Amino acid sequence: MTLFEATALLGIGVVAGFINVLAAGGSMLTLPLLMFFGLPPQVANGTNRVSITFQSVAAVASFLRAGSRHLDLSLRLSLPAVVGSLLGVWLALNISDALFQHILVVVMSCAAVIMMLPQPKLDTRPLSRDRLTPAVYLAMFAIGVYGGFLQVGVGILFIIVLYRMLKIDLAQVNAFKVLIVLVYTLPALAMFLWHDQVRWSYGLVLAMGSMTGAWLAVKVNVSARGAMVVKWLTLAVIVVIILRLLL
Repeated sequence: MTLFEATALLGIGVVAGFINVLAAGGSMLTLPLLMFFGLPPQVANGTNRVSITFQSVAAVASFLRAGSRHLDLSLRLSLPAVVGSLLGVWLALNISDALFQHILVVVMSCAAVIMMLPQPKLDTRPLSRDRLTPAVYLAMFAIGVYGGFLQVGVGILFIIVLYRMLKIDLAQVNAFKVLIVLVYTLPALAMFLWHDQVRWSYGLVLAMGSMTGAWLAVKVNVSARGAMVVKWLTLAVIVVIILRLLL
């Protein structure tokens, strides 16, 4: 790894960690960057999980210190996601690099559009155990499959399920999201490690940046205007990345 690569991974990691905790889309920056540095798509996919794991640990710890108390419900939602993630990793490891890259371009394009859509104003309420219906568990399983396969933009799916389906306020959505992602990413990372699809040097440098970004996201109160600026800047970078992948 060159000094330029390490600096770029650290910087993009900070941005990605910040974005992932506040909303979604950080892996749309980190996964292509790893591929641009010469890692094969599947190795980049596995290596990116190192950053996601450490970033999620930092975010969960920060939310717990800030007073978040949803461990029981989060773990219940995590169980079907874990099962789904194992299936997703298996799928990721059994497709060609070319097909993976085509899927990545399509997913990034769709996720970038969805990111810019305004969130509807809903009457939210705290989550209780009786509201965890079979449909919710099935949705979490599907998110796990997708997260295990690719992870890019998975936060958007959490917003659809937790905010729009369960009507949890967005601040609590983020607290649930980071713990669920941590739980299902651990076995996913283990599978990538078992198949030698992780490069620790790249993953750990990226993780240092993403943990810093996740910590900042929990500490900083971003205004609605500031969040929109972050979204537009992220979108601009994503468009450049998509063009680079296509060309």
